Amino acid sequence: MTAADPTALRQYSLITLNYWAFTLTDGALRMLIVLYFYQLGYDALAIAWLFLFYELFGVITNLVGGWLGARIGLNRTMNLGLFCQAIALGALLVPDAWLTLGWVMAAQALSGVAKDLNKMSAKAGLKSLLPAGQHQRLFRWVAALTGSKNTLKGVGFFLGGFLLWSVGFWWAIASLLMIILAAGCASILFLQSDLGKSRARAKFSQVFANSAPLNWLSLARLCLFAARDVWFVVALPISLASRYGWSHSQVGAFFALWIIGYGVVQGFTPQLLMNFSQPTDGRRAFWAALPLFAAMLLLFGLTLALEISAAVLTLLLCLFGLFFAINSSIHSYLIVAWARSDGASLDVGFYYMSNAMGRLIGTVLSGYLYVQYGLTACLLASTALLAAVILISLRLKRLPAAQ
Repeated sequence: MTAADPTALRQYSLITLNYWAFTLTDGALRMLIVLYFYQLGYDALAIAWLFLFYELFGVITNLVGGWLGARIGLNRTMNLGLFCQAIALGALLVPDAWLTLGWVMAAQALSGVAKDLNKMSAKAGLKSLLPAGQHQRLFRWVAALTGSKNTLKGVGFFLGGFLLWSVGFWWAIASLLMIILAAGCASILFLQSDLGKSRARAKFSQVFANSAPLNWLSLARLCLFAARDVWFVVALPISLASRYGWSHSQVGAFFALWIIGYGVVQGFTPQLLMNFSQPTDGRRAFWAALPLFAAMLLLFGLTLALEISAAVLTLLLCLFGLFFAINSSIHSYLIVAWARSDGASLDVGFYYMSNAMGRLIGTVLSGYLYVQYGLTACLLASTALLAAVILISLRLKRLPAAQ
């Protein structure tokens, strides 16, 4: 295998550092919003609604952002994402009386735009940095970027809680704003100016994937993330607190550690799958989905038949997280590998639009099913969605070598 171009390595490092800075603030902001508004008297479902626009605008952003990245370059969309996050953080530096539900939802909508512009730009940018055919290196780069991002998101949860405890909400937000501004300055100064810009003038109609493997992969991604968030977003934290008597700090610590572990496994997925002579073979997604489905089916069966302890519940959810991380890492690699060479952001944007739609569906279902039927219903919905992932993954075929 040939050594990576030093310029490409520098750009990869800069994209990664940019992504890390954004993710750290994003995770910290999420925990700050949850804890601070709980202190202000909001109940769990009202807090969940604060994140509805965050997910909804992620869907819209990915749809438009992929096209925009191909038209103006991924450096500009990445910088635009940092700018939007800075505005979202600045909007929260107001007196408590201004922090109404509508105001915070608007700030979260802008943060959702920022998050998906940053994610799409970072993932699509990797496609531009490596020549065609370097599948193993691309797999490692995507896995390292994605895994480290999720690990830092978990660290961000801890950071948000620590800042709220140590300096209060206003100074916590101000600290995150300074991190984003520093990352923005570095990005403007050093990121390659034509990164990911399509040589041909991209049309908006090109956003919608015209490749069957990409369409099936996007649908599988939608179901995969809906299957996680249908129990992860609202049902599990409320259940741990109300049913098992966990404190808010215990719930926050579990979620942070779950996401950190999830990110570590994602980063090491290429090493876990050492024998990937055909790394662009989409059937890997099918085989990886089987143990994930089995883990959730076991968890659903136990909760249906028994009154399981919190220890058993969390242990099985950690097992689920292990297989979920492997699936997510494979999917994240496949979309970058299968994306068109010229204007990769068009395909990556469409794919992450599906990802955001899955998160949105999972978030809404999580609140509704838990309130109406409880945690077991959420786990049943997750099991059904994972069965759909398996069926969809059967349709994924090996991409021709020319891609």
